[in-house]
Amino acid sequence: MEKILFVSGAVHSFRKKDLDILRKHFVVDVITGKLSPVRLVKSIKKILENDVIFSWFVSKRAFYFVLLSKLLDKKYILVSGGNDIVEVPEIGYTFGTFQKFIIKLTLLLSDKVLAFSNSSKKSILELAPKANVETVYVGAIDTEMFKPSVKEEDLIITVGCLMWSNMERKGLKTFVETARYLPSKKFVVIGKFEDDSVDYLKSISTPNVIFTGYLPLEQLLKYYQKAKVYVQVSAHEGFGISIAEAMACECIPVVTKKAAIPEVVGNAGYYVPFNDPKATAEAIEMALKDEGKSKKARERINVLFTLERREKELKRIIETLTKG
Repeated sequence: MEKILFVSGAVHSFRKKDLDILRKHFVVDVITGKLSPVRLVKSIKKILENDVIFSWFVSKRAFYFVLLSKLLDKKYILVSGGNDIVEVPEIGYTFGTFQKFIIKLTLLLSDKVLAFSNSSKKSILELAPKANVETVYVGAIDTEMFKPSVKEEDLIITVGCLMWSNMERKGLKTFVETARYLPSKKFVVIGKFEDDSVDYLKSISTPNVIFTGYLPLEQLLKYYQKAKVYVQVSAHEGFGISIAEAMACECIPVVTKKAAIPEVVGNAGYYVPFNDPKATAEAIEMALKDEGKSKKARERINVLFTLERREKELKRIIETLTKG
């Protein structure tokens, strides 16, 4: 049985799903947390003991581990496709020259890069045309858990960590501004308060906006199940896990046509221009009256983005890489 070394800064949400999948089929060791020089040296023994290094996101950590993997003749798989490889100049998110060099080299040295989406794959190949990239949708939704329940009248939600970098990147500012156009509707922002950006959002919000802060999965699921509309008016999404989770619960998505979002939503939602609260409000009103798209949203997730599909593809790729 193949031995896998799972490397990640943290193990939660979709990264934990991958770890659980790998543990079903392989012998798995794990390296997480901050990586000091001493820990990096000690990790050499673990690299030698395993057949494949499975790492999440391009980072200094990934760069060090892919170099060690090459030196020690071990296979290296990198999962990538979010803001670790994509620049969004319109919101001031760009890479420095040296940072871009590290990103390119990490992608090129990886034996296999698993892109979040086709949009991510395109971005990766623009950075490193010779990288060995395959799209394996990061959306792995447990549709037995994320399933519909009784909807609450006119409840609109969005999910994302509240920090300054997400004001435009995740469309949080637009979401709060949209509520002004629909004063009789209930808007809920769900996400951990990472910095004082929540104070700014509260200062521009109307009384119909609620900020929950961090919610455990059980409570988040209840919001997905109660909400009629899910809004994600982002500047960029490598995939859009929260969109898919909400769709599985029969929320109708109101989204921007950015990066991978259309791959997730297809024709099961409403598209709006980026940074346009008025257009977003109009789309929400249409979604609240739409009787058909909620079922279509769940059906799309059931067909394209199941946990079983990702499990099958990860197993195939690792077995092919090690046997090859």
